[in-house]
Amino acid sequence: MLQKIEEFVDYLTNVKRASKNTTASYKRDLMKLNMFLNDSGVTEFDHVTSTDLNSYILMIEKQGMSTATVSRNIASMKAFFVYMIKQGVIKEDPTETLKAPKIEKKAPVILSIEEINLLLAQPSGSAPKEIRDKAMLELLYATGIRVSELINLRVKDVNLSMNFLQCRDDNKERVIPFTNETKVALENYLYHARDIMCKGDQDKLFTNCQGAPMTRQGFWKIIKYYSAKAGIKKDITPHTIRHSFAMHLVNNGADLKAVQEMLGHSDISTTQIYVKSNMNSKIKEVYDKTHPRAHVS
Repeated sequence: MLQKIEEFVDYLTNVKRASKNTTASYKRDLMKLNMFLNDSGVTEFDHVTSTDLNSYILMIEKQGMSTATVSRNIASMKAFFVYMIKQGVIKEDPTETLKAPKIEKKAPVILSIEEINLLLAQPSGSAPKEIRDKAMLELLYATGIRVSELINLRVKDVNLSMNFLQCRDDNKERVIPFTNETKVALENYLYHARDIMCKGDQDKLFTNCQGAPMTRQGFWKIIKYYSAKAGIKKDITPHTIRHSFAMHLVNNGADLKAVQEMLGHSDISTTQIYVKSNMNSKIKEVYDKTHPRAHVS
């Protein structure tokens, strides 16, 4: 059974060209399922029934896994067993009747423009670390890229003369412009801090204080530090900056297709969440201004 999982992972990587995160998540989900099946006495995938899989889903729900995690586990199983049918290993799909639980989509946390400006103003010193932090925060808000994309940027991905960067994700590439303020922050970092931070032959644009590539956790700590320093009460993550970038563009009349392209969304329905959130805010604003009893306490 383990061999079939490894073959599926290889298929995801080399044929489907799935992202590393997706491949790792699917493999992790299937390895846990495999352990459950073995403990239940099921040692061959052609013996797996929908009852077995429903029992597994019930178990992980009782373990307190989130609705999103349960849904991803079901997606992992469905993709795997469809693959098994295509390979001729099984004849019937035991996941056919499985239904993912409904995920309640929460509105993204958005920073106001005032809060963004306050956050970006925090790293203002001349120490190499603060210069680097300033450049990272400015670039993140100016482009809306994912934190994984930010920490994997190379020096050659940044075009200072034309104010844009090339961003790569899942074998796709997109070009995103950035502001003159961001250009100034990047020039300051590249000319006065990067050589001190890097400490060696490193093509990554940003490194940690030891000269090694920056990690997601490392940048998350940077965000937390400066948001606390700014006195911002909202729970800010790197993705909050991405959400704020998109919402501020939509609020100012940006074309949704252009926002989709800059964010790297494959489906425009993912980008439409910002339109919906914007509409809800406008409805509330109109209501507060026009309803005669809106402010009656």
